Amino acid sequence: MEFAALFAISLLIGALILLVAVAVGKPKGETSQKNEEKEDTTVEEDGNKAPPSKKQKQPQRIRKEKTQQHTFTHPLLASSLKSHSGNVTCLDFSSNGKYLASCADDRTVRIWSTKDFLERDHRCLRANVELDHATFVRFSPDSRAFITWLANAETIRVFKMTKKEDGSFIFKAAPEDFPVRHKGIVINIGIAETGKFIMTASNDTTILIWDLKGEVLASINTNQMTNSYAAISPCGRFVASCGFTPDVKVWEVCFGKSGEFKEVVRAFDLKGHSAGVHSFAFSNDSRRMATVSKDGTWKLWDTDVEYKKQQDPYLLRTAPCQATEGSRIALSPDARVAAVSSGCGVAMFSTATGALEEDIPAVHGVEITDLRFDVNGRFLACSGDRAVRVFHNAPGYRAAIQDMQAMLKKASNEAMRQRLQQQIQDAQSALDSIYTASKN
Repeated sequence: MEFAALFAISLLIGALILLVAVAVGKPKGETSQKNEEKEDTTVEEDGNKAPPSKKQKQPQRIRKEKTQQHTFTHPLLASSLKSHSGNVTCLDFSSNGKYLASCADDRTVRIWSTKDFLERDHRCLRANVELDHATFVRFSPDSRAFITWLANAETIRVFKMTKKEDGSFIFKAAPEDFPVRHKGIVINIGIAETGKFIMTASNDTTILIWDLKGEVLASINTNQMTNSYAAISPCGRFVASCGFTPDVKVWEVCFGKSGEFKEVVRAFDLKGHSAGVHSFAFSNDSRRMATVSKDGTWKLWDTDVEYKKQQDPYLLRTAPCQATEGSRIALSPDARVAAVSSGCGVAMFSTATGALEEDIPAVHGVEITDLRFDVNGRFLACSGDRAVRVFHNAPGYRAAIQDMQAMLKKASNEAMRQRLQQQIQDAQSALDSIYTASKN
């Protein structure tokens, strides 16, 4: 009897516990189901979420501030070329003097007409660099094509320029780029004026000599620890490089009488700086070279020597200058003026005296990337930010007048005197017009 009563009480307690558990769990389940139903209402039949409620706060877009173009004025400024939307990295004048090419990280190469430099508007033609951007650009000797160095593909791409009836050009890239050969960062490229070879140089002491079809003819190890600059001479015979060591090394690229490549031989060195050389430049006839160094000087050299007879170049001039890492030097075609970049500014020197002729600070908003005279010596162009600045070569006109006045005193016949007097008058007229235009 007692056992039956105890069993009944146990069943009753168990039933009560079960009822309590069901009562507590039921609201939670209903709430979960209601939440699921609420979530289901925010999904459309195609599985896409419905648009959020108007009350829901939308994330605000951050407005990207447009970088301001660096403003600059100067009495010698002939023009500012501003069509690029990215920083300009390289310049090159065509050998016929008609065009200036510029490339930038905006994936374009721009071709400017030099005859428009003094006009109010500066039109240009655009060549697009597909899926990449060019860091260097160089005209072919016939000015009908140009080559570029591709930043991402790390190789050369050739563009042909086809002139249309209206005078504009069509730019067509070659079907294939050059093969990838460099392991270091490429610091310059060039095409020989003879049209026989192409040069590429990287910072790991390697210089490659290519034929025009993309085959490597020779590889040069400069043994300078690092290369800072390299270039081909305007005559197309020599390739030179500078870097960590305080000298410039020059090689001759030799071809046979029938045009076949033979060899690359060491020609001569420019020795005289006490620290590494940032860059160098040739005169138009390759008989002069200018160098700028970490030692705070620039030098002018006579390179018209018979190096095969062990004749060394002559040091003609040494002058102090401001030089920073990445400084560039340009030599006017007649070797009368040397221009040196330092940071964002440019200084122009007389090579006859070494005197500073023009100091032009803050030309660009960033460090200057390239510096070149045109083939006629009328203009000096430099790049840095999104603009190309073109300056009148006033120091060149002044130097030419001084030289011709000295020649006039020594002239032996009347015809020569008249010719010199006319040339002096023309140069003085050009110089006067530069400063008159700047005042107006």
